[in-house]
Amino acid sequence: MSQFIVRGGKKLSGTIIPQGAKNEALQIISAVLLTPEPVTVSNIPDILDVNLLIELLQDMGVKVDRPQRDTCIFQADAVDVEYLHSPAFHKKSGRLRGSVMLAGPMLARFKRAFVPKPGGDKIGRRRLDTHIIGFEKLGARFTYHPEDGFYHLQGDQMRGAYILLDEPSVTGTANIVMAAALTPGTTTIYNAACEPYLQQLCAMINRMGGRISGIGSNLLTIEGVEYLGGTSHRMLPDMIEIGSFIGLAAMTQSHIRIQGCGVEHLGIIPEKFRQLGIQFHTEGDDIIVPEQDSYEIQTFMDGGVLTIYDHPWPGFTPDLLSIVLVVATQARGSVLIHQKMFESRLFFTDKLIDMGAQIILCDPHRAAVIGLGRSQPLRGITMSSPDIRAGVALLIAALSAQGKSVIQNIEQIDRGYQNIDGRLRALGADIVREG
Repeated sequence: MSQFIVRGGKKLSGTIIPQGAKNEALQIISAVLLTPEPVTVSNIPDILDVNLLIELLQDMGVKVDRPQRDTCIFQADAVDVEYLHSPAFHKKSGRLRGSVMLAGPMLARFKRAFVPKPGGDKIGRRRLDTHIIGFEKLGARFTYHPEDGFYHLQGDQMRGAYILLDEPSVTGTANIVMAAALTPGTTTIYNAACEPYLQQLCAMINRMGGRISGIGSNLLTIEGVEYLGGTSHRMLPDMIEIGSFIGLAAMTQSHIRIQGCGVEHLGIIPEKFRQLGIQFHTEGDDIIVPEQDSYEIQTFMDGGVLTIYDHPWPGFTPDLLSIVLVVATQARGSVLIHQKMFESRLFFTDKLIDMGAQIILCDPHRAAVIGLGRSQPLRGITMSSPDIRAGVALLIAALSAQGKSVIQNIEQIDRGYQNIDGRLRALGADIVREG
């Protein structure tokens, strides 16, 4: 098992470029199955989860040409549908929750799909109900086969339908959109997710010849077409990385330029970091975070303690709450972090407490952080990364801490962050990968 050895307490400086968006990549790369024509995708993040999905497509018979590491040309003109029911697919796709995104385009084009029980993060229950119920409302037949561990879906009688989602699931919405794109009739999805990544998927399908309206709202209308063609698509920069780098700069008292941020797509994210007292400004599409001696958490107008919580877009993304929590430990003031969506995502706070942070874990969903205002630096310890986002939060803590930290199970970090140690070393970080 690989680990990071980090010697913290150093100020960083320089320019860092955010990778392509992981959560967008899993949707876009799945959507290449909607057409037999070539689809060129660029700004692909070179990370484990995305590379595993690309391997799955190749195993299915999709031709993949990778002229550059961040660019792939896909052509799904000879897909082996039966591979999706094989033990090899079950084993590989079980390591990647994003593999469920293959079901929508497979149902749309080939009228069959097989979905294994989901894998991925250890951050609590991540149900597939929204996906399956949406497919059923389109007319797909669904059975679970415990003997092979697959959900079997048959879509030869699918028709457009009105669908009211019980939750605005991003992956659920994307999967249903892809299934509806080639399904006869009109499909209406109400309470749809409207994240920028989903907007990107809808825009891509429209360039392929699809007919989707309402993009950017929670009411999508998809008029099914008979055929979708090839196209080109470029990923947005990863908003979670951008938020992570803003927090990193503040925690380490560093001057960092984050280049090419896609600022117009960041929504409320910049405002939440400003509420923590972090100063930064934009130049064109870059975000510049200057060196700050200290930063102070704002209060509500009546003087009440600030609460930061996750909420579907355009609310604050749950993937950045771990970053906000660790950044708050060295701010002046207090904040309540309320993680609504996942019941185990705050359990990593025990590592921060061991490092000297003042945090009260109220329950699996809420943590009160009492900022130390740098009066007591965090201290280096040995710890393990439980999931992608908590892993990077712990890495930021280690880079700001005094002394040596060891972060184990960094495969979790590699799932979502491309060459993170190399890019941080370029800023001056003392970080070494072992194993």
